[in-house]
Amino acid sequence: MQTCGRRLVSGRSRSLLAVLAGSLPVFAFPAPSLWWVACVALVPWILLTRTAPTGGRAVVDGWCGGLGFMLAVHHWLLPSTHVFTVVLAALLGALWGPWGWLVRRLLGGPLSPGRAAAALVVLPSGWLAVELVRSWQGLGGPWGMLGAGLWQVAPALRLASVGGVWLVSFLVVAVDVAVAVLLAGRAARVVAAAGLAATAAAVWAAWAWAPRPETAGSVRVAVVQPGQIAGTDGALRRFARAEQLTRGLAGQRADLVVWGESSVGFDLRERPYLARRLAALSRATGAPVLVNVDARRSDRPGVYKSSVLVGPDGPAGDQYDKMRLVPFGEYIPLRPLLGWATWVGRAAGEDRGRGREQVVMDTGRGLRVGPLICFESAFPDMSRNLARRGADVLVAQSSTSTFQHSWAPAQHASLAALRAAETGRPMVHATLTGVSAGYGPDGRPAGAWLGTDASTARVYEVPTARGGTLYVRLGDWPVHAALAVLGVFGVREGVRSVRRRRSVPAASARPARTAHGSPARRGH
Repeated sequence: MQTCGRRLVSGRSRSLLAVLAGSLPVFAFPAPSLWWVACVALVPWILLTRTAPTGGRAVVDGWCGGLGFMLAVHHWLLPSTHVFTVVLAALLGALWGPWGWLVRRLLGGPLSPGRAAAALVVLPSGWLAVELVRSWQGLGGPWGMLGAGLWQVAPALRLASVGGVWLVSFLVVAVDVAVAVLLAGRAARVVAAAGLAATAAAVWAAWAWAPRPETAGSVRVAVVQPGQIAGTDGALRRFARAEQLTRGLAGQRADLVVWGESSVGFDLRERPYLARRLAALSRATGAPVLVNVDARRSDRPGVYKSSVLVGPDGPAGDQYDKMRLVPFGEYIPLRPLLGWATWVGRAAGEDRGRGREQVVMDTGRGLRVGPLICFESAFPDMSRNLARRGADVLVAQSSTSTFQHSWAPAQHASLAALRAAETGRPMVHATLTGVSAGYGPDGRPAGAWLGTDASTARVYEVPTARGGTLYVRLGDWPVHAALAVLGVFGVREGVRSVRRRRSVPAASARPARTAHGSPARRGH
């Protein structure tokens, strides 16, 4: 009984350590923005998991570390979803269970150069497979991908132009694995050093040879951020404040004015006087106004979030309905089963309608705009699709007012830097309450952020570019390569398993013999 108790305490302590180790990468993301942490943050988790006494325990270490990681990068959800955040983190954390098994399989016990070399390729591939699965919208989307923590590092942005945030994540995990090998095994340190050198060479090659979009002028995009507005008539007061700020843009030569997500709380078909006021703003500023309508529609059932372009004569006809909705915030997956989430937090009481396809809007002055709404700026494939369809500028309309005093607004704004670098297109992130930001086609800031304490309008002059990046042309090739690596590894492990079974001494499979040397008869 005492032995069982010691094992239970040991197991609990180990699980807690795994949770804490898995949470360390969060410090690479805003607000801390300690980007270098990402290059060593997985090392404690790896070193702990490699010492697991069994493969099953390694799976638990992977699961607990994944729980810590998901809970840390989504901790700002706790005030809204309460205990359900922990439940979701536990479910998604299970995706790292197989990755924990891989860590023990390749790095457990005395390290050999061969297993260390395999780990430098297989473990980053396994991590990408996990990020691929959890990036599905129904599982929460690609928020907090490991490579996103390096959004302000110029070489990482160049890598993103080659293989998207996927390639950045792969190389970051490879560096973590190499550092863990350096600390864990003397016999494999040469392999680890070679792995670090290869990673540095890949970064240098991307920096030196990856095609850079050719600069083709600039465009002036004005962001209108009204700030926090409370009260039962908040929608009308927010509209009035945004209207006031927009009028102040007159004479600033803006090419486009962007309002944040849910900036208009009424269907413009039902409130034509609002459409007329927006058209008047377009005439006053000399630029079309891209607003975001969050309202019950008159032309179809349900509530939609829609980007609507309004020109001097009214709505221009271009409209984009949000396609990827925030789980629990804008709809509840499997509502009959998970509808109880509305009892423990601020989950969606009604599912919002979903758009059918992406739209590139023509402003009428040679500028083509690709809109994204809030959560959608986290998805690399959506911005890539807009770039392929001819968008000159990407625009994300967002609102993180629910999480105003958390790390969420800064994390969200940083994603636009990666989307810009991936596509070679400038991107502007416009919010109701901050953080708003603008980035050039290389992912570098085009001006200072508008913080969560600001109620103002600002014009971002962002460079435009011709040509496309390798990521736009080739797509998610690092993911395909990672899946191929895992496939080859799985086949190799299967072959090894078959060979081990066949290597059982033939004598153990022969029938017993009698004292005279003849095989014993078996009963019929």
